Amino acid sequence: MANKLVEEHTIKSYQCDRYGFMRPIMLMNELQGLAGKHADLLGAGREYCFARDIAWVVTHMFVDIIDMPRAKEKLTYTTWPTVPGGVRSERDFEIRDEKGNLRVRAISQWVLINLKTRRPVRISDYIPDWNGIDERVWERDFDKCADFVPTKSHIMACRFDDIDVNQHINNAVYTVWATESVGFDFRNQHKLRGIDVYFEHEINPNTPTVRIDVAFDGNTTHHKIMTDEIEHAKIVCYWEDR
Repeated sequence: MANKLVEEHTIKSYQCDRYGFMRPIMLMNELQGLAGKHADLLGAGREYCFARDIAWVVTHMFVDIIDMPRAKEKLTYTTWPTVPGGVRSERDFEIRDEKGNLRVRAISQWVLINLKTRRPVRISDYIPDWNGIDERVWERDFDKCADFVPTKSHIMACRFDDIDVNQHINNAVYTVWATESVGFDFRNQHKLRGIDVYFEHEINPNTPTVRIDVAFDGNTTHHKIMTDEIEHAKIVCYWEDR
């Protein structure tokens, strides 16, 4: 049985926005980093996978922000894999403050792919000892994201620093594109309360720009990450008035 990974993190000022709240990209990077570190500790991390021409790929990440962390807060991060099935494995996260209050919870779904074919493989064929904990921080299905008709589009540059060691645009950057595409005034007047990310296709590191199609539904915004007519991700952001 896998153990949970528990770490204490103090939020740095450079991780925060103008109001002192943790930036969404920093939150997503923290969660991804925690997942990678735990996979290493469980014997199925990056080096193990690359030696076998396989890699973990996240397909869904749902984040519920109960109370966004603030600068200088000392928080406890916890993550664990849940019981895997076939080609999919799920991983949960929670962030609590010093009083034990739940501040952020997240669930994610991952697949193991063959790096040559880019197709999913059965986890048990490559990582026979991979198991999980039968416990969920949030009971929610990884359903499909509903389509929508965009009301505007926003063009964003793919920067050199957006490319990670896996030679594609890092997944956390998609969050930046989504939250920036709502516009400065909307962002200045709202706080992010949740984000659902449905990943579909990776983005080549030599791609100069992406198009973010956006639709507004009150305090919920819908986003598509596009290059030409290829849809790379759908994202739903949940906001509240600041």
